[in-house]
Amino acid sequence: MLVASGLLVGVSRARAQEMEPRSYSNAPVGLNFLVAGYGETRGGLAFDSSVPLTNPQLTTSSTLLAYGRVLDFLGQSAKLTIIVPYSELSGSADYAGEALRRDVSGFADPVFKLSVNLHGAPALSLREFAAYEQDLIVGASLRVSAPLGQYDDRKAVNLGTNRWSFKPEVGISQALGRWTLEGTAAATLFTDNKDFFNGNRRSQDPLYSLSGHVIYSFAAGIWGSLDATYFAGGRTTLDGTQGSDLQQNWRFGATLAFPMTIHHSIKLYGSSGVSARTGNNFDLLGIAWQYRWGAGL
Repeated sequence: MLVASGLLVGVSRARAQEMEPRSYSNAPVGLNFLVAGYGETRGGLAFDSSVPLTNPQLTTSSTLLAYGRVLDFLGQSAKLTIIVPYSELSGSADYAGEALRRDVSGFADPVFKLSVNLHGAPALSLREFAAYEQDLIVGASLRVSAPLGQYDDRKAVNLGTNRWSFKPEVGISQALGRWTLEGTAAATLFTDNKDFFNGNRRSQDPLYSLSGHVIYSFAAGIWGSLDATYFAGGRTTLDGTQGSDLQQNWRFGATLAFPMTIHHSIKLYGSSGVSARTGNNFDLLGIAWQYRWGAGL
């Protein structure tokens, strides 16, 4: 049973806080994926880590539609993914000593991601893939978030970020029987928001992150994962004045995925912030449905 779970991304996870088990798993070339998902967060702001909020009492509910395709990249497998989220946000928070209330719905920033396996995951047809067994996979990816989401410069809290972000990442995945151990290291780079909250210019230092996953494969294509991520950095500067908002945060979560048919599968996931230097901790619960076709499936 085929489960290319790296395309079942979290619906409203922050750019550097995402936890995606099996991001570099192999799949047959030519396989297509359509993903529809729903997620809900409570607590801090899950969209833009550059907004230093205190006492956040925010709730977001998000749906997404995503498309992915497995490619042949110089003899190794690769995945191209496009994600379009639609979100609703409501609640209150304090910003710069001022109490803010926000109720808004609309599109958040779309995401484009290219993942390339550099070792251990060759480009295979469906027939060749039937005999494939994972050992060590080494991969890399680039995730780009475009400033196309809903944005109002009169508001400090928005669904869109009004800036580009780029997240290069490297990852390894080692199979040990039914167990798989994974680790990634990444840096998220941001362009400036030149129209932040009534015309201010906000910049942000790179946000560095490490993540790890312990995955167990059950029978019939079912698998579960314990997930963790640590991210640090991301100090912001507003009109030349550096903020005291250096991030040093931990998150833990879990994932369960199971196929329903050869074409359909479901993934359940959740995560929570357990330690945070800044006030952007949030709890997340989500579900995603995946339909796959092509490559002779």
